[in-house]
Amino acid sequence: MHFHHRHPASEAQVTSSTEDNGGQGPDYTTSMRTDRCGDLRSDDVGRQVTLCGWVARRREHGEHLAFVDLRDRSGIIQVVVDGAADLRSEYVLQVTGQVRERPADTANDALSTGAIEVDASEVTILSASEPPPFPLDERTDVDEVLRLRHRYVDLRRPRLQKNLEVRATVNSAVRTAMEEQGFIEVETPMLVASTPEGARDFVVPSRKEPGSFYALPQSPQIFKQLCMIGGVDRYYQIARCLRDEDLRADRQFEFMQLDAEASFVSQDDVLTFITHTVASAAEAVTGERPADFPRMSWHEARERYGSDKPDIRFGMELVELTPVFADTDFRAFQAPCVKGIRVPGGADLSRNRLDDLTETCKGWGAKGLVWMKVEADGLNSPVAKFLTGDEQAALRTTLEAEEGDLLLLVADEHHTTCRILGLLRLELGRPPVTEGGLHFLWVVDFPLFEGLDEAGNPMPAHHPFTMPHEDDLETLEAGDLLSVRSQAYDLVLNGWELGSGSVRIHRREIQQKIFSILGIGADEAQERFGFLLDAFRYGAPPHAGFAFGMDRLIAILAGEENIREVIAYPKTQSGADPLTSAPTPIDDRHLEELGLRVLPRSE
Repeated sequence: MHFHHRHPASEAQVTSSTEDNGGQGPDYTTSMRTDRCGDLRSDDVGRQVTLCGWVARRREHGEHLAFVDLRDRSGIIQVVVDGAADLRSEYVLQVTGQVRERPADTANDALSTGAIEVDASEVTILSASEPPPFPLDERTDVDEVLRLRHRYVDLRRPRLQKNLEVRATVNSAVRTAMEEQGFIEVETPMLVASTPEGARDFVVPSRKEPGSFYALPQSPQIFKQLCMIGGVDRYYQIARCLRDEDLRADRQFEFMQLDAEASFVSQDDVLTFITHTVASAAEAVTGERPADFPRMSWHEARERYGSDKPDIRFGMELVELTPVFADTDFRAFQAPCVKGIRVPGGADLSRNRLDDLTETCKGWGAKGLVWMKVEADGLNSPVAKFLTGDEQAALRTTLEAEEGDLLLLVADEHHTTCRILGLLRLELGRPPVTEGGLHFLWVVDFPLFEGLDEAGNPMPAHHPFTMPHEDDLETLEAGDLLSVRSQAYDLVLNGWELGSGSVRIHRREIQQKIFSILGIGADEAQERFGFLLDAFRYGAPPHAGFAFGMDRLIAILAGEENIREVIAYPKTQSGADPLTSAPTPIDDRHLEELGLRVLPRSE
């Protein structure tokens, strides 16, 4: 056995053969290795190979012999080393030796390489390593901040390696699917003017024009519309977008989205394009093509699930009970809307748990929560005595209640009732986001405006470039704004909103009308969006588009609950980057160049 401590740059070229892959797939042969660790199989027995990788584990066998698990991106192979005392965890090695079968009683069925091993004749230590800051096995829970501080080590874990490969697979499948449909990839700017997108911009000060700022794009929305006016016809981009909003499991400051736009198309055309693309991405990862992308109106989703991104993997749908209590004497149910959900077998819930649910609902904004346990001789509930026999019978019939079920009712304004029960439904019944397969859903016919702000101006449900529904243009003119539907649509997967799209306004007079309704005057509209309004004067085609979050789709396909696990270098939930310590202050000289001064933090 020969041991060497050499820098890889000093190594002579390693001669090798590519007979093992038969010309199929990528050739990983380089000047330093013939094969990857995880690619070797029983067919390679007898071959002389050279491998490179990290020491995942070392097990002593007798006085001098050791088994070393050598790891690279492809997997692990067992290497038999004579005299391995110098080899430690995470050392980087180059190993040359012969592939041989393991003795039958030592084979490891858990590894794809478990039937073979490499009998090392030469080992070169390419790089030594200090003990890693945490174990790299999947059995040990590690604090997330520690993992992110040493992300370069964390990325070696099989889970992260697999997730990054899933990400690459999805990116490739998306690009192929879009190009199959005639879309071309166009890059749009990262330094843009600030525009209202529903979240705060990240801003970049201009050194050339002190006091002026660029914004980092929340989306390429306006630029892709300008591509349509420019005759691009079908545009796509896997775009980096940035929004200064609170982080959570499915949200980061910066994220990637598949951004698409097409000319001379309808809503149905866009849904067809995106369905094909998302199904192709899912098939590339899972091997199965999702067959069903049902559609549901926004109104139906709110009525049945209390959400515009409903998780349709389980029941517990909202049931309308207002007619049941139309003439009730029970004051709590004398409300504009009464709805309920049935929890099958939920009568086993303890009183403490029911009290906790009631307080949770109050925290969400409900006046209260009524619970009823369905028993053989009637309804067991603190409020049962206030309901007539007919009301109790109608309640059981309407909710299709059976003995052992739990009934949960909320009475309030319609919007509040739906929202509270929608949240309660998820609290009690939602499975892990990766459980039960992929359940896609198109939600269509969103309202154009979602409500009024403090100044009384309507707020766009999507963005101010969304075309009103053709059948509702007269309603828009009449001023009944909250009744106007838009030509907007969302794609939902297992209760996660993947993305949104719409038919765009392509006529200047309609766009100016929408700006006016939103409280954006002509001068302000020209100042902020003049480049778009002016472009409408030169022949804008009808166009529509869509964008979905790549990180969210990849997380679900990878079996992760948090998008941070499919991003190479994410931020923590507080927005910090433990690896680089960002965000950090900048020095006074730089501030002076930019014409900026940092004010003291307000108490």
